[in-house]
Amino acid sequence: MGDITRAKVVGQPYDPASPLEGLAASDQMYQGKSVTHPAERQQLLAQGTSYIDESTCEDVPETPTSLRESIEDATPRDATEVAANGPALSLFVFYIVSVAAISGLLFGYDTGVIAGALVVIKDEWGLNSLQQEFVVGATTLGAIGGGLSCGVLADYLGRKLLTTISAVIFIAGALLMTFAPGYAVLVGGRVVVGVGVGIASMTVPMYISEVSPRDYRGRLVTVNVLTITGGQLIAYLVAWGLTDTHNGWRWMFAISAFPVALQLCCMPWFPESPRHLIKKGQIDRARRVLNRIYANFPNSPDLVEAEINDVWTRIAEEGSVSYRDLLQPGILRAVIVACILQASQQLTGFNTVMYYSSTILKMAGFSSNKSANQFSIAIAATNMLMTIVAISVVDRLGRRRLLLTSLAGMCLGLVLIGIAFIFIVGFVKITSNDCTTYPKCGACILDDKCGWSASAGHCVVNDRSLFEDVVSQCNNRTSSEEAGTWVALVSLIFYVAIYGLGLGNIPWLVQSEIFSHGVRSKAASFATATNWSSNFLISMIFLTLTQHITASATFWLFAVICVISFMLVFLMLYETKGRSLEEVRELFKSNIPPYRLNTAKQLAQCAGDSRAEEEEEE
Repeated sequence: MGDITRAKVVGQPYDPASPLEGLAASDQMYQGKSVTHPAERQQLLAQGTSYIDESTCEDVPETPTSLRESIEDATPRDATEVAANGPALSLFVFYIVSVAAISGLLFGYDTGVIAGALVVIKDEWGLNSLQQEFVVGATTLGAIGGGLSCGVLADYLGRKLLTTISAVIFIAGALLMTFAPGYAVLVGGRVVVGVGVGIASMTVPMYISEVSPRDYRGRLVTVNVLTITGGQLIAYLVAWGLTDTHNGWRWMFAISAFPVALQLCCMPWFPESPRHLIKKGQIDRARRVLNRIYANFPNSPDLVEAEINDVWTRIAEEGSVSYRDLLQPGILRAVIVACILQASQQLTGFNTVMYYSSTILKMAGFSSNKSANQFSIAIAATNMLMTIVAISVVDRLGRRRLLLTSLAGMCLGLVLIGIAFIFIVGFVKITSNDCTTYPKCGACILDDKCGWSASAGHCVVNDRSLFEDVVSQCNNRTSSEEAGTWVALVSLIFYVAIYGLGLGNIPWLVQSEIFSHGVRSKAASFATATNWSSNFLISMIFLTLTQHITASATFWLFAVICVISFMLVFLMLYETKGRSLEEVRELFKSNIPPYRLNTAKQLAQCAGDSRAEEEEEE
């Protein structure tokens, strides 16, 4: 490699124990000579002016225009222009994003498969509402632990090894669920899968964000959400095909092991994140990865060196980071926003619709498991389709606008679902000791101890020794009940569509953009744990809520949470479209409210405010 000479950093004493020692070891751009401070060099590059190297007095030529544009931080670029005129992404980028996104596919498959499997397992093992909630909630419980553990592991082990570990955990959980002899082992398998899901749900968006060129970051991170929705759709198709098959629910779980095996086979050619490599001092490896990422970009060698320099500068500025650093004003503000977005994604009820979609549709009047699963497919397909739409517009319309539109539309959809359920089951609690008090068949069959008797014409005790024609489905419904059923289905599809456009993907995208490199893993682990904690809470109480405050009131409660989330997003979330990660960090240090930040001049003011605050602290 030759002699190793550390770059001289102006104003910083040489420290052999520094984590930055050796970063310049293999960097041909700086090897064997002292250089100016990286931040100063980057400023000169951005200005496009030539300068004299500090030690050799050699003239560094003027920076090419294309490079100046690539590292310029003053004004966000128009994503529409990038989409039309920007360079095409290399096949290497598509490869690594696709391999990473397999974890998203498994995430979505697990979310969707339990909806179809649960209605079969419930009948086969005679599960009550609480046991069903534990089967669903076990995965989210494991995911909380998996998500929290990533805060330290992602920095220590790296993104690649952590993704490999999550894949192995997925396979172990799939085998446990497939061969589960009883309820306890099934729940244990769900917990194990949840740990893998939790690790992947934090690591993969962060990894994709770190390997994505700036102007493509929104679309590429959203690809992970697309695979999640694709996994859900595949799960519903599998559940529909295997519902009436002997041990079909076991095959539903077994199938999830095949994509993981494919991912593990691709791991030898799956690179580590360049940012993590730079942090560990492996500059040559980082340069090789970045060269392949920017292969189709004009002046790609210059872009690669600028990227290495930028990451190096940030690491030098941030130094060693601990969890206490998350309490710094600008960072804490970003952590709070990320946690609010992740909590909103779950507390507005979407995953309960996915987990219990077949159950909800049976409530809505689709009598058989087969028909309920069929319409669940339509719901999952809608979610996937709208995620594709989101990918095409997220870098043009922006994160903030899509999120506000999504929350407003979801609120409307939830209100309509609640109204529809009044016609289907009535506005009654499913906690009566007397089955005859249920006025409608829809409410009657929601109570496990009751059934509908056609001969009696009302709800009776579910005992065939007393009533031979008692059934657990509604075959002869009134016109208002029929209308309510279809209104519920249309409203559900609308709710899912508007969710897929914004709230389904924006929280993960924003989470990957608003944290600087030093705190990204630790901060993202808190936000991810918030998502899964909220998911666990809502999945554990959904059926109980429908029984104790009525199905309609449950959906209206979710609508109220949508309104609260809308207000918080309006007041707290900055637009991150087209801005560098450094610019985004400056936004969260500023004093300008997000709803007043509209111009590049205000953006520059944000940077000035944050620098002034730092000087005051010093």
